[in-house]
Parts: sequence; C-alpha cells; structure tokens
Amino acid sequence: MIRLPSPPRTQEGLRASAPALQANCFSNAAPLPIMQLTPPVQWGIAGCGWVARDYVAPAIAAAPAACLLAVCDPDSLARQRIGDGEPGITRHADLAGFLATPGLEAVYVATPNHLHRPIVEAAARAGKHVLCEKPMATSLADAEAMVATCQENGVLYATAFDQRFQARHRRLGELVQEGRLGEITAVRVHYACWTPADWSPPTTEGTHDNWRVDPARAGGGAFIDLAPHGLDLAQVLLGEPLLEAKCLFQRRVFDYPVDDGAALVGRFRSGALLLLNVAYNCPDHFPRRTLEVIGTRAMAIARNTMGQTPGGTLHLVEAASGREEPVVIPADEDISPFAAGIEAFSHHLRSGGLFSYPPAHDLHTMRLLAAAMQD
Repeated sequence: MIRLPSPPRTQEGLRASAPALQANCFSNAAPLPIMQLTPPVQWGIAGCGWVARDYVAPAIAAAPAACLLAVCDPDSLARQRIGDGEPGITRHADLAGFLATPGLEAVYVATPNHLHRPIVEAAARAGKHVLCEKPMATSLADAEAMVATCQENGVLYATAFDQRFQARHRRLGELVQEGRLGEITAVRVHYACWTPADWSPPTTEGTHDNWRVDPARAGGGAFIDLAPHGLDLAQVLLGEPLLEAKCLFQRRVFDYPVDDGAALVGRFRSGALLLLNVAYNCPDHFPRRTLEVIGTRAMAIARNTMGQTPGGTLHLVEAASGREEPVVIPADEDISPFAAGIEAFSHHLRSGGLFSYPPAHDLHTMRLLAAAMQD
C-alpha cells in the first residue's frame, strides 16, 4: 500500500546552507500517491536524447501531476521525436525561447553533463524549478554553484536519482528501517554495462554521439556515470550518509580517454561498509545489476532492479535457516521509477512543501564522487 509522505519541511529549509549535511536528509521517504492534481505541473525537457525520449517524456505523460509543455534541443530531429504527434508541445532550438514558454514551471535537464550548470542556472534565474540528471555536474564547484543559484532565486532543485523511486528499492528501505535485516554490516552494488566508444542505444536511429566517453563533456567515464546511482541509493536505503570513500579505477578493455571500470569502498556513519563496482566493460549478457544488503538477521538480494525500468526481483535470505523468500510488490506500485520521481517532485511543487531529498543530500554524494576521483 502506498503511504502518504511525512509533512514537508518549511520553505526556510530550501534556503539553508546547502553544504551543511542534514541529519535526516538520507531517510527513505515514503512514496507519494499517484494522483491527479489540479492543475498538473507544466514541464519542459532540456536535452532530447534517448533517455529523455524513451524514459523522461513517457514518465511525464504517465504522471497525473505532470504535463509536458515544451522541449529544447539544437537538433531538430531530436526535438521532434519527443512526444512526436502529441499536440500542444512547443519545440525550441534556443534555451531563452524555451524558458520563456508561457506557463512553464519546471525543467528536466537531460543534456550532456558539461551543460548542466549553465542550463540549471538559466532555468533558476527564469524562475523555473529544476530536476537535473545525474551526475549533478562535471565538477563539485559547478554543482555547488547550481544549488546556490537555485536557492538565490527561490526555486527547488533536485537530482533525478530515479533509483530512489524503484518500488523494490523503496520496499527494501522499509525493511531495513523496520529492522527486518538486523544490524546492517555491508551493502554491495554491481552496476555495469558494455559501452564501447561507438555505443548507441538500441532505439536510436542513424548516428549517435556517445558523449559519455568524452572527458570534456562527461567529466569522466564509467565511475561518474554509474557510481552516483549506487552511492545515492545505498545512503537512502540505510538512512545514513557515507562518511568516507576510496576508489580504484581501470582502463582495461577500451582505449578511450576515460575509465571503463571502477571499484569503490566506503564506510557509513554506523560503521557498515559499501562495496560498489561499476563498469563499461561488462558484457550485457552477464549478470550486471545486483544489489545486496547484508544484515545479521537476513540478507536482501535485488537483481535487475537498477536501471531505467520497473521490475526485477527482491529476495530475503534468512540468517537462521538459509531460507530464501521473494518480496512481492503490488502491481499498482511497480511503475516507472522516472514517473514516480517526477510525480513526487510535482506533488511537492503543488503542495508548497519541499522535495523529500534536499540539495544537501545530492551535494554530499557529489563531494564523495569528487574526492574519490582526486585520490
């Protein structure tokens, strides 16, 4: 059963010092109900690549509290493919015209990483709320500047960590907080894929620019692309921050100028450990999306839950007997994690409250990334 969220924090929290690590900003927030709001939040998408086309736009269409009003991309074909055939969507090549769209309230930023800061800051100065793809930016300084600009202009900022809203991850977070797993000793994440230099998504027609292996636009390789998901999710599941993290990188298979794999070890405030392996060099037919939370009473194993779509499996293994039991998710809760995240963000905009995951959470994760990349 979907539960209503806790009472939202006050507006003053939005303007609190972003770098300050709030004690409660890693809680596993209860999912919001999928419900019709009047009127729905009017959304725009900046950056019309395959993630926006295949996941973000359909998620906005599926979220009753949201409506897609405008899209922006310099590529005319990319613009046209977002909501192709749907009436009422305005399509812009320039950012200024896009942000001036009458009625536009919130912007989903889905551009290459190096463009996050200028677009987020332009949207904030135009009075638009922002949900930005991960990683926040290619550098910590840019991420901090983005949050500061949003705070200065009184708009809400959040990072689009969709894994927070995957139904099995939410249920796992509840089990952890209920003590069902006992004392947590470790979290293990394996999140990987096969990404050669000429990679393109299976739904892309024609040429595709794989900017994710360009250090100038991506800011790194497999680590900066995939590790933010695991770092964020692990902290949300345990309801506490990682206090330290160390990382080793590899350029093992591909000859592009960024890492194609990385392994990180971190320590939570409680003393539990995080083991995170990410890779661009893992063949897609291998098991490559596994999440494990190990406790003294039970171990949770989630398979194929990390990704853009709903589904996957979640099992508990009992410490006393070794018995493995499936955790069943009701069908009406097993929805697109993108849609659930956009619904939650839209709901908070209409309710006048704050998003359950404040910028302090995202900046803390960004600092972990930056520190690991400098070691």
